Amino acid sequence: MYVNEVTVQNQVGLHARPATFFIQKANEYKSTIWVEKEERRVNAKSLLGVLSLGIVGGTSIRIIADGVDENAAVDGLVKLVQSGFAE
Repeated sequence: MYVNEVTVQNQVGLHARPATFFIQKANEYKSTIWVEKEERRVNAKSLLGVLSLGIVGGTSIRIIADGVDENAAVDGLVKLVQSGFAE
């Protein structure tokens, strides 16, 4: 299991379009991936799950992966979040 914490950079957070980019990236990996905000953890490959967290700009989230490519998965998703989803 590999975990990393990142702060969402873009102002609007993980609304529909950035969440879609996030899920598409998560689905590139074989590992099981979760996103955690405070005490809630959801499947990072589920649009409804990610949207249900209500992640806004400035929020810290944890990205957790478990599987054969867990390091690449977490690092790739952290990079995507840090980029601000190119917005």
